[in-house]
Amino acid sequence: MAFRLAPTAASEGFRLEAHDTVGSTNALALAHARAGDLGKLWVVSKKQESGRGRRGRTWATPEGNLAATLLIVSGGELRLAATLGFVAGLALADALDAVVPQGRIAIGVDGASQGKNRFELKWPNDVLASGAKLAGILLESALLEGDRFAVAVGIGVNVVAYPEDLPYPATSLRALGANCDAETLFLALSDAWNENARLWDDGRGLAAIRRRWLARAAGLGGEVAVRVDGNVVRGTFETIDEDCRFVIRDDAGTVVTIAAGDVHFGAVASARV
Repeated sequence: MAFRLAPTAASEGFRLEAHDTVGSTNALALAHARAGDLGKLWVVSKKQESGRGRRGRTWATPEGNLAATLLIVSGGELRLAATLGFVAGLALADALDAVVPQGRIAIGVDGASQGKNRFELKWPNDVLASGAKLAGILLESALLEGDRFAVAVGIGVNVVAYPEDLPYPATSLRALGANCDAETLFLALSDAWNENARLWDDGRGLAAIRRRWLARAAGLGGEVAVRVDGNVVRGTFETIDEDCRFVIRDDAGTVVTIAAGDVHFGAVASARV
């Protein structure tokens, strides 16, 4: 099966550029923007040679996994565009719900079913299944002429394989027993993006996105440790605020708001991170 857009995405003017392999879908999307592309372009591949994660980390996309980037070109506020990562997380979770049959996998940061969501969202940009990382999201931006900017919303999903040499648990759809390929998942993702982007409404609907995200939040109300610029803040994950920043009540009872950091749950939070 070839990659294709959902009819709802095509009707909204989205376009698709599919590859067998690429260096980085984010880099390719931003190159298109610098060359004059107006956005609403999905760049997808089942293999990525030089994918990137947060903070310059490598994101491996072997053959059969999904690397997808949505290019958005805007003249709005870059601050609001940064919240598109939460839109992407919700869209991907909705897409996974649509293509993975009910009852196939458990959820929860401890690997046990803890509610109605089989796929949870870990702040700021991961999708978890059974407490293990299934997908990552990376936003990259570039300034363009005419006071415009481009945002590459990169989404990488472990469909058939996952890296095993990581300091945290990871998994794939195949390892979880889900029979789904990258093309089927992308079709559902391109559909789910439209609904969540309409809700976001250029940032005007961020409060609604925040509520939906919190309903899927991994570790909410539990013990966390957040590494921020070499320091570790420990406490309880209370919420995300109106700007989608991480809010933790530390061990001294002080509320701490964090704009960027690495979050660790449960037993890991109690250990040295």
